[in-house]
Amino acid sequence: MKAAILCGGRGTRIREVSDLIPKPMVQIGDKPILWHIMKSYAAFGIHEFVLLLGYKGDVIREFFLNFAAHTTDVTIDLSRTDAGRLTFHGVPSEPWKVTLVDTGEHAMTGARLRRARHFLDDSDTFCATYGDGVGDIDMAALLAFHRAHGKLATVTGVLPPGRFGELSVQDGEVHKFSEKPQVTSGRINGGFFVFQREVLERFLDDREDLILEREPMEQLAAARELQMYRHDGFWQPMDTPREFQLLNELWASGRAPWKVW
Repeated sequence: MKAAILCGGRGTRIREVSDLIPKPMVQIGDKPILWHIMKSYAAFGIHEFVLLLGYKGDVIREFFLNFAAHTTDVTIDLSRTDAGRLTFHGVPSEPWKVTLVDTGEHAMTGARLRRARHFLDDSDTFCATYGDGVGDIDMAALLAFHRAHGKLATVTGVLPPGRFGELSVQDGEVHKFSEKPQVTSGRINGGFFVFQREVLERFLDDREDLILEREPMEQLAAARELQMYRHDGFWQPMDTPREFQLLNELWASGRAPWKVW
């Protein structure tokens, strides 16, 4: 099982830090929020990740190419020039396989997912989420729900402040998908999707302005191929300085609800 993570946005509402680094690299504690998201998936046995890079993607690329240096203590013997000049104290134990895909600096979410299809179409089912939100999602329950209903797509419905994609739901089936409406009520799009491979070819294309949460999700809903997984637990994006502070305070307190590992 693979998880695709959208890592290409600019993060304009948290510009204080995202002008320097991409939003998925903004830290909670001493690790990027992207690392926290990946740890959440890995806690449920999902260890293969496809990172959809865009804005300042080189920062994410460098982090994973030098993962050991970023995540453990290291001694550098400057008198040597061979591989032995580096000694890592406590090799990172993450059993992850990470594919870094340049999907274009200006591509929207639907185009990014489509452009990474060659790394996702080797299995019938894959997960997808955003690189800027955490939650205590039970990934095993989410996948079991998706497999049980037999439709092409599942979106996790959450109850945070109403400013994301509102879901009109009846008996778990999504009848209408409206991204960022003026007035919201009920559940909203919390990301943490599960898709069948067919979605990549049937509902996505390579148009740079293709937004996953607009035309593709609306079409899936209209075709009665989109189901909602109800999540009543913790979910929090990091879109603003206030949310950045909140997540860091929760982590520092030792009460971070998304820490399921």
